[in-house]
Amino acid sequence: MAKLAFLGLGVMGGPMARHLAAKGHEVTVYNRTPARAAAWVAAHGGRQAATPAAAAEGADAVLACVGNDDDLRQVCTGEGGAFGAMAPGTLFIDHTTVSAQVTRELSAHASARGIGFVDAPVSGGQAGAENGVLSIMCGGAEADYARAEPIMAAYARICRRLGDSGAGQLAKMMNQICIAGLMQGLSEALAFGQKAGLDGEAVVEVISQGAAGSWQMVNRHKTMLKGEFDFGFAVDWMRKDLGICLKTADEIGASLPVTALVDQFYKDVQTMGGGRNDTSSLIRRLR
Repeated sequence: MAKLAFLGLGVMGGPMARHLAAKGHEVTVYNRTPARAAAWVAAHGGRQAATPAAAAEGADAVLACVGNDDDLRQVCTGEGGAFGAMAPGTLFIDHTTVSAQVTRELSAHASARGIGFVDAPVSGGQAGAENGVLSIMCGGAEADYARAEPIMAAYARICRRLGDSGAGQLAKMMNQICIAGLMQGLSEALAFGQKAGLDGEAVVEVISQGAAGSWQMVNRHKTMLKGEFDFGFAVDWMRKDLGICLKTADEIGASLPVTALVDQFYKDVQTMGGGRNDTSSLIRRLR
């Protein structure tokens, strides 16, 4: 078993850290809001640290799941950042969804200090984290990934190295691009069915077994039909992710017309006060 630090105990990080503790790892946690870290330790054991550096000191590996590029820079290289306390030969595993640019920047910084770095964004939402069945897309050196994979197995359904540093983040962008288009299509279909007077649940029971089926359809259609969105992956975070996708597309010369359109639809949902709604709240625009 390893001595681990986990930075960031939100709706994803908290359950992931819990799975690590349940597997017998020695886990020290840090959270920007100390009360959340204290509650986690009270529930799951381990130790709370006041800074990322304090959490990382003596750890074999440090894992992070924070908010955005700036948050990740802060916990890695800011004042009291983890890199300053990590010994050569240790490993940093980043589960945050961030730009490939900041990933490569921090990977190079880590490498200069003799620290391994794996970018490992996840998909599967809060339920996937709670149940330990996340899909994990990874980038980094093969040797670093080989060390990271047994740790991530605590909460992974599938975990793959897809290339060098930044490849995991690029794969996560593909994931979010797919979700944006699928969610808009599902929203339109369900709104259409309601206006046509059909039983949406009965229709989905049939079409989900055919070519139209998707995770979003199976797991979100009932709450979408009921107008319930107070759960899941927030629109605010989705817009952050889609912003990364669109910026990267400009940089590499890719075309994302549907993604750009759906991003604006999510902006409409924010304007309606739905920034913390689940991403399935796109259907609100159509009612």
